[in-house]
Amino acid sequence: MGNEKLKKTLVTMATVTVVGLSSVFFTDHASAESIDDLKDKQTQIQDERGTIKANLSEAEAEIADLLIDLENLNDEIDRVNKALDENKATMEKNEKSITATEEQVDKLEAEIKELEEAIEKRFDILKERASAYQKNGGNISYLEVLFGSQNFMDFISRVSAINKISDSDAELMEQIDADKVKVEEKQEEVIVKLDELKEMRVELEGIEKTIKAQQTQNKDKKAEIKDKEAALVAKVEELEVKDSELASLERDVRQNINELTQPAPEVQVASNETNASGNESNNNSSNNNDSSNNNLSTVSKEEPKSKSTNSTNSTNSTNSSDSSRPAASGGVETAMNAGFAHLGTPYVWGGKGPGGFDCSGFVSWAFAQGGISVPSSTAGLAGVGTKVSASNMQPGDIVFFNTYKTNGHVGIYLGGGKFIGAQNSTGLAVADMSSGYWADKFSGHVRSVR
Repeated sequence: MGNEKLKKTLVTMATVTVVGLSSVFFTDHASAESIDDLKDKQTQIQDERGTIKANLSEAEAEIADLLIDLENLNDEIDRVNKALDENKATMEKNEKSITATEEQVDKLEAEIKELEEAIEKRFDILKERASAYQKNGGNISYLEVLFGSQNFMDFISRVSAINKISDSDAELMEQIDADKVKVEEKQEEVIVKLDELKEMRVELEGIEKTIKAQQTQNKDKKAEIKDKEAALVAKVEELEVKDSELASLERDVRQNINELTQPAPEVQVASNETNASGNESNNNSSNNNDSSNNNLSTVSKEEPKSKSTNSTNSTNSTNSSDSSRPAASGGVETAMNAGFAHLGTPYVWGGKGPGGFDCSGFVSWAFAQGGISVPSSTAGLAGVGTKVSASNMQPGDIVFFNTYKTNGHVGIYLGGGKFIGAQNSTGLAVADMSSGYWADKFSGHVRSVR
């Protein structure tokens, strides 16, 4: 009867222990979101990211089309500029031709004037001869021919008709007249050419105006394309930022789901204690009452000791940052050095390999090179290992920065105020956290995985 009573007592104690621990566990998560809520949020985030990626693809396609349009427009601009240059060269050549032709016209006019003066002088000589002929009793009909002529050509024909002028005078007069005719004909040709050149000038000036209008139009088109391109690039950047924020949020949600779906350490301990209590009660049922009482007394005495030991271990773990810590070696040292061969690797959201890293992906990859498994999300890394005070951090520790959110960026501390990490502005690089931007963003949160 005593054994049965002891058995019931031990089972009751174990049950109370399990219920108490389970209450603590479920109370913690009761205030948080349920798994279904988190999964709904994850689905919503994925849908939003899908929409953003579709918008990104559309914007990038529009940018590609704009770049093609811009390339074609640049070709058109080159052709227009070339046409303008050629037209200017033609205009300059035409102006030179106009100038030369005008000079030629002036020269021919001077020649015609000289010929007319020569003819006039020769005509005066003939008049003097005719006058002398009259004074010497010449035939009156000759004088009538001379002074009755209407013009020089009429005079020549009359003189030739009556054959009273010497052959040399007649030939001279005819030659002068022939020269004058040639000069006048040449002058007429040159004037026609000059008129054509002036017409070409007007045409070339019109072409120049048209080309300049095309230049202005192309300039406006280029400015419009550039504005559209700038707007689309800004849109892409905005969408990428939104996508990166959602990606980070999705990782956090996924991490929370993983944490909720895994059994809590307290539940596992309670389960183990229940099994142990059950086994102990079964063993005690075969013993006498005195032995059972002794065992119960022993359990009662050892329980506080166990709690004290756990408390001490917890305290030691929490305060390890305040004690002397070993320098980086082995896997941690390998993690510190792993990234140097890949400096300059581009920043890629969700990237976890040398082809492209994001901040948490790089840290996870680097420690994996040293055989140390750590999460690949900032939320997971923020709770990994042991917390260390910023004043006691050592090379190889994981450091966090408050960027777009608390502990939104992470890297590996190298010592000397430097850390190595994947930054979206530089890719994988060594950065200074003792001053400037990263000093301002350093959250003081440090974790050690030694």
